Amino acid sequence: MTHRVDDMPLPVWLPESGSGPGIVLIQEIFGLDGYLRGIAEKLAALGYVVAVPELFHRFQPGWVGEHDEAGIAKSMEVVGNLDFPLAVQDVVKSVQYLRGLPEVTGGVGVLGFCLGGTLAYAAATASDPDTAVSFYGSGVPDQIGTLDQVSCPIQFVFGTEDAFITGYQKVVDAVAAHEGAEIHLEAAGHAFLNHLGPWYDEDAADRAWDGATQFLARTLPV
Repeated sequence: MTHRVDDMPLPVWLPESGSGPGIVLIQEIFGLDGYLRGIAEKLAALGYVVAVPELFHRFQPGWVGEHDEAGIAKSMEVVGNLDFPLAVQDVVKSVQYLRGLPEVTGGVGVLGFCLGGTLAYAAATASDPDTAVSFYGSGVPDQIGTLDQVSCPIQFVFGTEDAFITGYQKVVDAVAAHEGAEIHLEAAGHAFLNHLGPWYDEDAADRAWDGATQFLARTLPV
């Protein structure tokens, strides 16, 4: 079912029980594609109410990108139009919206991949989600100096072979000094969890997903 926050579409998945804690799931550059829908379904199957803000609604409504070379190039072009501070506010408003839904019992967390990983971290610094999971956000290493602004538990996930994110060691160092933060590293490339993408690594994906869901079970229990 699609809700709306101001002018932004916000599709929502309910767990079988009809209620549970909330998760704002934040997209990659490919929009709400088959991969992200699959993640939403997996999280709902775990007992969460899942909402996916449509971050490109102001300039490319309904955008879904392909994962081949041309599709990646086009998606990069589309994401060039994104106003990052506005997108952070879209995520924060989505958290607030979920908190107001009668189906949401318990806290509301944020979880994102790539672009969404950077936004999940930025939303955790700018507001007060109950937990946050940031998968390979390319902007995270340069922004990690603001980690002391994060008051909720947060998990970062990176691939150590990621050609796009070479500064993950900054995150490792910052996490070591911040209570409530943890980091999960896999010897894998960028976006290794996305089975539609060119860098998918099944073993690394399974381990990282298990780690993320265990983290959620501790910090946002159903």
